[in-house]
Amino acid sequence: MSTRRLYYDDAYLQNFEAHVLSCEATNPVTTESGPKAAWEIVLDQSAFYPSSGGQPFDLGMIGDARILDVTDDGEQVVHVVDHEVKNGEVICCIDWARRFDHMQQHTGQHLLSAMFQERYGLPTVSFHMGAELNTIDLRGAEPAADTLSGAQHAANSVVFGDRPVTVRYGTAEQLAESGVRKEVEREGILRAIEIEGADLQPCGGTHVKSTGQIGMILVRRCTKIRQDWRVEFVCGRRAEAFATTDYRLLRALADELSCAPNEISAAIAKSAAERDGYFKSLRSALQQLAEARTKLLLAGTGPGANGIRIVAEMLREENGELLLPLATEIAKNEKTIALVVHGGTGQLAFAQHASAGKDLNAILKQVLATVPGKGGGTKDFVRAKLADGAQAPVAVELATRLLSN
Repeated sequence: MSTRRLYYDDAYLQNFEAHVLSCEATNPVTTESGPKAAWEIVLDQSAFYPSSGGQPFDLGMIGDARILDVTDDGEQVVHVVDHEVKNGEVICCIDWARRFDHMQQHTGQHLLSAMFQERYGLPTVSFHMGAELNTIDLRGAEPAADTLSGAQHAANSVVFGDRPVTVRYGTAEQLAESGVRKEVEREGILRAIEIEGADLQPCGGTHVKSTGQIGMILVRRCTKIRQDWRVEFVCGRRAEAFATTDYRLLRALADELSCAPNEISAAIAKSAAERDGYFKSLRSALQQLAEARTKLLLAGTGPGANGIRIVAEMLREENGELLLPLATEIAKNEKTIALVVHGGTGQLAFAQHASAGKDLNAILKQVLATVPGKGGGTKDFVRAKLADGAQAPVAVELATRLLSN
């Protein structure tokens, strides 16, 4: 027996009576708290919308059983619930907040897709309604910022006009003659949603009665997805929530930057320029410090018995950015090897002048075999980070002994 789909004729139906035709145990359903036992219920009639056409399924209650999923099984709507329900009459209740949210998002999608296609020649090839954000994939040239804002403005103009949203039935030929946005090849009588003066689209989903109930359409961003362009958007209460959150974030950023919200971009650009200037000055200062420190270290370190000079230096309170310039500067001197470690971070850099003739990469592997850490490099230069910065002296001592041998 097929299920009579009440949502086709009345998307606003929140409570209804139905007859349980069957209730059978099925595979457990995965939930946030783990696998949950489940049963599949078939009703003689249902107002619960099954996942279809990009719109998620409805939640609610069948008797005292909570709905976990609703699927479309051809002629029947199958309701997956959390416990068994006896055959017979039962009272059903839809999670209305979730349903109305879906109605706002789905009707808003029809309207937004119509504006992209009508005004900019960008047809929608797929639609997905997420728990927070919705997306439509557009086919064609990349939508410019003006295109995104233009489609949003045009759609919201229809929203503010509070135009009727109605259901029409007809064959594919009849709908094509009426100017349907997307033609279909299915036979028989089709259901279509009409937004007065704006859109006519075949659809089996649930929709609001007038465009004013969409609330507001807010386009978020556009990204490249394979050969198409994915546009994120929200409608109704979601748009209100996102707009409120966005403004609070802008206000917080503006307060942090001591500027007005409309001056944030300029303030960030100024801060970025200042930061780059500070980094440039810091690098210059660190290089000068590395050169001066190298002279002192070389003056106090003589060559070993093998003619190789090993300069080991432990940085503690110094800026960690001094590590590389110091190691590099020391290694500019003939037959000299630099072993520089930062005790605070556990980072190390070993460098040598080519005339030293050692294999620092091999030395590093031996060190890390004893002192845990990760790193690598070349024969003349290696970097690593020790798992425990307190082991830095051990690493330097071991490397010194291996190089001396």
